[in-house]
Amino acid sequence: MAPTSPKHPAPRAPRRSSELVALRLPNRALAAAIQEAWAAGNAVFPLGPDGPDDLDERFGGPVEPDIGALVLTSGSTGESRAVELSWDSLHASADATNRRLGVSRGDRWLCPVPVHHIAGLQILVRSERASLEPQVVMNRFDVDEVAGAEANLVSLVPTMLVRLLDAGVDLSRFKAILLGGAALAPSLLQRAREGGAPIVRSYGMTETCGGCVYDGAPLEGVDLRIEASGEITLSGPVLFSRYRGEPALTAERLDDGWFRTADAGTIENGRLRVLGRVDELINTGGEKVSPVEVAGLLTTHPAVAHAEVVGLPDPEWGERVVAIVEAAGKAPTLAEVRAFLATRTEGFKVPKELVVVKDWPRLPSGKVDRRRLADYLRVDD
Repeated sequence: MAPTSPKHPAPRAPRRSSELVALRLPNRALAAAIQEAWAAGNAVFPLGPDGPDDLDERFGGPVEPDIGALVLTSGSTGESRAVELSWDSLHASADATNRRLGVSRGDRWLCPVPVHHIAGLQILVRSERASLEPQVVMNRFDVDEVAGAEANLVSLVPTMLVRLLDAGVDLSRFKAILLGGAALAPSLLQRAREGGAPIVRSYGMTETCGGCVYDGAPLEGVDLRIEASGEITLSGPVLFSRYRGEPALTAERLDDGWFRTADAGTIENGRLRVLGRVDELINTGGEKVSPVEVAGLLTTHPAVAHAEVVGLPDPEWGERVVAIVEAAGKAPTLAEVRAFLATRTEGFKVPKELVVVKDWPRLPSGKVDRRRLADYLRVDD
């Protein structure tokens, strides 16, 4: 299967050949109907004598029989990639999650996240592997529907959690709430847990069949290590098979059974702490600053609704720490922000510049598009 977002307009042609999959359809009439629906001219190709001679070249060869799903990454770190996931990997991830969460007969998943992303897809797989009652799949996120759903397991992203808390939804009725997809502000985690929400912080990505580290501890069968560079690498049965049509990238990211995540992290008290993307760490005056850490501290300020942190070129420091915030009411000043953080972290991590915004550039997945955000600030720099 190759799940696709329903928000993609039919005429959109795939950006790269690795996004394409050749489907063996039962008859030419159906193939013609699908090709007409796509109206892209090259999105659907017939196989056999009526098809082009260079299918292997265009599609990167046939999908291997053991591949269960072809899932596109969210594109949060650049161009999206088509990731081949085997049935064995999907099942290993689902089974390990079910064991970690203590899933049993009578439990039921609520799926408010898109099933064309790995988080939503794995809810379906977990349910099937545990022989659970059919899960509740939402066409779109709706606070009232979550509140009334007959389910006790759910997967959310932080934005959804905020909306549920703001609406006063009782989240303590859930057995577990998997939370991932974006950085989690400490203030949000504290608020949720004070309300009785059984939050389980999930770290993972499409290449690991979704979350593979829960609350800092790897799932059964998953190993992690921190390289000398500070990069998080992962191994185990949950890893992807390859990037479709991109053998060089596959070889670069899969090194002797270890997946290079391009995320930076540390092990603290036996638990993984994610610091952000390796290429987004800010080098200011020879000190390394985690944007995720500083943004998390910023969101504990009562006047900050959301925060992002980036590094911009600086003639004196190499890079300077810049805070971008969405205000919760009256916007804070740079002096107020600096004074607030000065008692909570080291001086070199305190932003030297503050930018207040009303909205954020976002990816189709809903995540803040940090690359566009940083590029926009550099234009104004």
